[in-house]
Amino acid sequence: MSAPFRFPKFFVTNPSPCPYLPGKVERKVFTELSGRHAGELNEALGRIGFRRSQSVAYRPSCIDCSACVSVRVLAAEFTPSATQRKLLRKHADLEVTACKPWTTQEQYELLQRYLAVRHPGGGMAEMDESDFADMVEQTPVRTYVVEYREKSKDGKPGKLVGACLSDQQGDGLSMIYSFFDTGPKSRKGLGTFIILDHIVRAARAGLPYVYLGYWVEGSPRMAYKTRFRPLERLGRDGWRRMDDAECDAAGAVDEIVLPGRPARNRILIDA
Repeated sequence: MSAPFRFPKFFVTNPSPCPYLPGKVERKVFTELSGRHAGELNEALGRIGFRRSQSVAYRPSCIDCSACVSVRVLAAEFTPSATQRKLLRKHADLEVTACKPWTTQEQYELLQRYLAVRHPGGGMAEMDESDFADMVEQTPVRTYVVEYREKSKDGKPGKLVGACLSDQQGDGLSMIYSFFDTGPKSRKGLGTFIILDHIVRAARAGLPYVYLGYWVEGSPRMAYKTRFRPLERLGRDGWRRMDDAECDAAGAVDEIVLPGRPARNRILIDA
């Protein structure tokens, strides 16, 4: 009996400074996603902690550190906190559309404004329109750009205030990268709302999980992921539910901002 696809070849990146933990060095193992079984391979690898960037699946493979932990929300069991319920009501007027993975000038301009505020001088700050198109459109799997807009007026689409590049898998939604309006008059809590909306939509579709990427123990920038419960983490013995005490301890850090993304022709990381 033959396997549905050939076992992939894996490669390892050169060590480089860790973007999350000072003094640490990161290394990643990766493989190419190609051919007619790319989607199946991506899903299989996702269940053991890999993430997708364009046509590459990768995961941390650091020599002396295991702080990066894959986490996913149990969508059907998720109960929003009081603050999260307030955000769901506050942004309920937004019009949400799952678009094909084709980039637009409006998306790119929103991304640039987001990066200028949240990640000035970061790896993505120099991303041009071609880089952005590569990030979104080079996908061998079922991918969408989920747009969040103000209400339509006079038959014209409302203002784009948020977007998320997301993969739909057989067992859930995998959030690849999100960006949103961060101006002085912008809506507050849009980043949290985008995650909440994905959880709600996954539950309605009967998809059990929303993959949030990597939670990095000890990194304040990743603490926000523990606010979405119940949350499972991937360990040596498989996926395990994090209890409230563990989530509370992990989230007891300063307010975070999302990490930037390295420039073109590198493995792009969205923890």
